Amino acid sequence: MNVYDEVCYICAMKRILFTGPESTGKSALATRLAEEWDTAWVPEYARTYLEQLGRPYNEADLLNIAKGQLQWEDQYAEKATDFLFIDTGMLVMKVWSEFKYNRCHPWILEQLQRRQYDLWVLCGIDIPWEPGPMRENPNEREALYGIYRQELQQLGVPFIELWGSREERVARMQMVLERM
Repeated sequence: MNVYDEVCYICAMKRILFTGPESTGKSALATRLAEEWDTAWVPEYARTYLEQLGRPYNEADLLNIAKGQLQWEDQYAEKATDFLFIDTGMLVMKVWSEFKYNRCHPWILEQLQRRQYDLWVLCGIDIPWEPGPMRENPNEREALYGIYRQELQQLGVPFIELWGSREERVARMQMVLERM
């Protein structure tokens, strides 16, 4: 039994995974909800990895990023209380890889099927794009959103679509979390 399985078995902590295209408020939402619920949140590992890389990333880096993301998820789960808010997961890795390289490493696909979350939150593209050194697709947001939505439907996982201002999103998530 690995750390992920042990943590899920020991506690009733709920895992909430934020997903969707770049610049849709995933990080801000995960951070804010973690503060309000006094629990842990898992940052996006890719940011740290890419900042320290010292060169343009390549396809092989995506597997390293995916493994680092899941390692962080396991580590932060040990600090979580009722909820663990996760900024990015294997669906982002899959979509990123397939969009950029037209394929995805089998390990990422395996982890996407294996990892279980209590709720997937697909963040809408109605928040204005904010440029950043790691962001690449300002003109493909609508197409990418459609890909994420279709992937979630195919996975058959419980998900909600989250639209509105940042404050509206927080308020909606608070209602959802209280019901959980």
